[in-house]
Amino acid sequence: MLALERRNLILEKLQEDKRVVVSELSQLYNVSEETIRRDLDKLDKDGLAIKSYGGAIINENNNIDMPFNVRKKKNVVGKQKIAEIIASMISNDDHIMIDASTTAVFICKTIKSKERLTVITNSIENIIELSDVSDWNIVSSGGVLKEGYLALVGTNAVERIGSFNVEKAIFSCKGIELKRGVTDTNEQFAQIKHAMMKASDQVILAVDSSKFGKVSFSKIGSFADIDVIVTDKNPGAEWLQAFKQEGITCLYPEE
Repeated sequence: MLALERRNLILEKLQEDKRVVVSELSQLYNVSEETIRRDLDKLDKDGLAIKSYGGAIINENNNIDMPFNVRKKKNVVGKQKIAEIIASMISNDDHIMIDASTTAVFICKTIKSKERLTVITNSIENIIELSDVSDWNIVSSGGVLKEGYLALVGTNAVERIGSFNVEKAIFSCKGIELKRGVTDTNEQFAQIKHAMMKASDQVILAVDSSKFGKVSFSKIGSFADIDVIVTDKNPGAEWLQAFKQEGITCLYPEE
């Protein structure tokens, strides 16, 4: 097993259990405790974990991004529920924009039965997922590849997205908070999502319940910019009232 693969598995375990123990990881992956300590040193240095006596705990700072392949495996059931609701909102012949979030990959999988869609995206993963669909128009945003994210960002990507007009823009975020609005960990991602909002007739925020009440570094937009919020469960009366006041439709699965 490659060191990178092992560290990603450790990150998955940290996301599930919140903490890991060196001796247990050593047995689990059949490597020495010293090797595990080096792995934890690397994760600590990258800001993904915090070393503790005999192990490590997850870094829950909302401005820290886990690797894409790790994030993709988090809350899979919730993301699938969100994707199913969004798929029901998309019609044949629609022109849509989809961001490079992990939730977007599930959405792409779910909408493949639609016909003659035009999809504009800054996600390499989305393009690969949709590469076998016939009669669709798949448009890349262009731009610069963001290392570790399978996403295209930068001025060229923002400008190209702004050159289109679509019926629906679908994107996720890292935080949604009553006063601060919709935020992301990275300014480049926030710029892409803001451009998608401006280019669309209907703005759909796909956000799982773990993001509610969280604030990240870079602002994407305010509630006034959002038309529909799709989440994986009822966010509660306070949130629903706030959305109602802003004229936002909130959709979630039936309990």
